[in-house]
Amino acid sequence: MAEEEKLTIEVTSGLGGVSPEEWDACAGPDNPFVSYAFLSALEESKSVAREEGWMPQHLLVKNEQGALLGAAPAYLKSHSQGEYIFDHGWADALERAGGSYYPKLLSAVPFTPATGPRLLVGKDTPNRSFLQKAMASGLMELASQMDISSVHINFVEEDLVEELKPLGFLERWGEQFHWFNQGYETFDDFLNALSSRKRKAIKKERRAVQETDVKLSAVTGDDLTVAHWDAFFEFYTSTSDKKWGWPYLTREFFDILHQTMRDKAVLIVGELEGDFVCGALNLLGSDCLYGRNWGCTQNAKFLHFEACYYQALDFAIEHKLDRVEAGAQGYHKLQRGYLPTKTRSLHWIREQGFSDAVENYLGQERRAIQQQLNAMMAESPFKKIEE
Repeated sequence: MAEEEKLTIEVTSGLGGVSPEEWDACAGPDNPFVSYAFLSALEESKSVAREEGWMPQHLLVKNEQGALLGAAPAYLKSHSQGEYIFDHGWADALERAGGSYYPKLLSAVPFTPATGPRLLVGKDTPNRSFLQKAMASGLMELASQMDISSVHINFVEEDLVEELKPLGFLERWGEQFHWFNQGYETFDDFLNALSSRKRKAIKKERRAVQETDVKLSAVTGDDLTVAHWDAFFEFYTSTSDKKWGWPYLTREFFDILHQTMRDKAVLIVGELEGDFVCGALNLLGSDCLYGRNWGCTQNAKFLHFEACYYQALDFAIEHKLDRVEAGAQGYHKLQRGYLPTKTRSLHWIREQGFSDAVENYLGQERRAIQQQLNAMMAESPFKKIEE
């Protein structure tokens, strides 16, 4: 891109008018959630829609010839559900002060607490940093034009934080639990890296599931069938009911996922006497397996740990993936080899006084999270290396 080349920033209310090839050239191949196929499946299935409080407002950066140079998935939100970055307290505070927190502008992947690119520019694109800052400024300008409170960019990669802080974005930390592959050839190699007590505990849990006669397997690609998705959707909605929530994803979403991304879907299914009794859905990136949703009709002890965690590790080791990200929260993951990992999000608040208050809060929160991370790392299940 030449220095003097003029750029235009457009806002589109859906991906229908965007070229899949151009979008994916910006998104890259590594993260499945920012792909055109995944984001458009959310829209086509009505999982994401104005009526659900998610109004697409995607940003597109184009050159003078109309070619797409950058893109940002973005949504006008009328609530904070399905984000996994909890700002309800901020909303309450601003409302009590007489302001309006909603609607707000969010750049994220709906219902997906997985770190990844958000301001999408091809890695080899000249002036990549400039284009990302242009998109961030575009989000801020859009918020100002629409007279809304704030811009939020959730689960961002670390390099974007340093790019956008000078624009006035505030950094927020969170914590998740990720498993890292240290070149393991087998699951036993992983177990041998753990302390004796933790190794025995995991073996005991896996053995208990084996004794239930539930047969678990990883199904992906053309081996997936409509029957798998029918069963999984039942598990998914059942789990949402038990947690007093609601299923964000419609049944049609999984049909579209099957049509367009079944090679990226890894479904861990459990069968007992010919019937499906549990399922855990994962999405496959270039170097990572992302755990997403889980459900069951058979409440066998440790079945959740086996299907969601240990089977994922088996798959990652077999396919030589660098890591497994098991989704939001879950201190219990630590004792099963998933280590505490920092996540980041960025927030721009229009009203300066409220921004200052949020910034003060975030400084205290970051210190508390760092203390938590340090304490949890001290509880690592891995063998302590003696000096």
